[in-house]
Amino acid sequence: MTVCALRPARCGARYFSIPIAAIPTCCYPPTALPLRHKSFGPTTGPDRIRLMYGLVPNSRSTLVLCLAALVAGCSQVTSQALNSEGVRLYQSGAYQQAADKFQRAIANNPKSATSYYNLAAALHKNGKLSGRPTDLSQAERLYNQCLEYDSNHTECYRGLAVLLVETGRTDAAFRLLDGWAARSPQLADPRIELARLLEEQNNPQLASARLVEALAIDPNNSRALTALGRLREVAGDRAQALANYQRSLAINRYQPEVEARVAALQAAGLAAPIPATSPPASETRTANQWQPSVRY
Repeated sequence: MTVCALRPARCGARYFSIPIAAIPTCCYPPTALPLRHKSFGPTTGPDRIRLMYGLVPNSRSTLVLCLAALVAGCSQVTSQALNSEGVRLYQSGAYQQAADKFQRAIANNPKSATSYYNLAAALHKNGKLSGRPTDLSQAERLYNQCLEYDSNHTECYRGLAVLLVETGRTDAAFRLLDGWAARSPQLADPRIELARLLEEQNNPQLASARLVEALAIDPNNSRALTALGRLREVAGDRAQALANYQRSLAINRYQPEVEARVAALQAAGLAAPIPATSPPASETRTANQWQPSVRY
């Protein structure tokens, strides 16, 4: 598993999270996470108290509402700080201590999808290293609970798919991601994650096809371009790989691994290719009490 660099935080921002990957991140770089509040379905900022039109609150009700907003804001800030501390502990290899921080973050904000994801990732890692099947079972429940609060949490789908493969349930991993793609046809990420899984299962042709589908949905998706570039480079189509890498860098220049591949290909004597065109279109519950929806 790899972890993302810490990002500047703000009140109501998406909490720090731990991307999980089973193959090198240069192939399928972690999603660039927008700073946004996460609940079931993304919002553009912190939840705000909205009063009904035509109702003018008296001073007492206004005070109650303000106090409620203050308490909610403090809970979010506390949860965010606990997630940040947990990520630092995770990065240092203290997975059990990190899990304790994430559990406290959930207690402060029980609807934070990313807190459930962080706790799942920490238990997943600790379970693998320590040979603790109970940690792996708990991680699976938490990944699913994360998806109850954010049905399009890319890192969570990735982590759960990896866990399913590692526990001998590759077919379930494909059902999980295929179901996500069917439920969210407007998103490129499900196809990108399917491509990752297909590549892990030594099926680069179908992986490339899923990435082309992703680019038909989002022609400027740097993750899909980077992954497709790598597959083409491995297949020997270095000119097209260079074109994909360069397009990816034009969209997101903060990709040192991609920069290195561009430099290596150019040093090998490849001329700058003609710019590639876009592909054709073609109540609070604890983890132990909770029962997941059927996804796989």
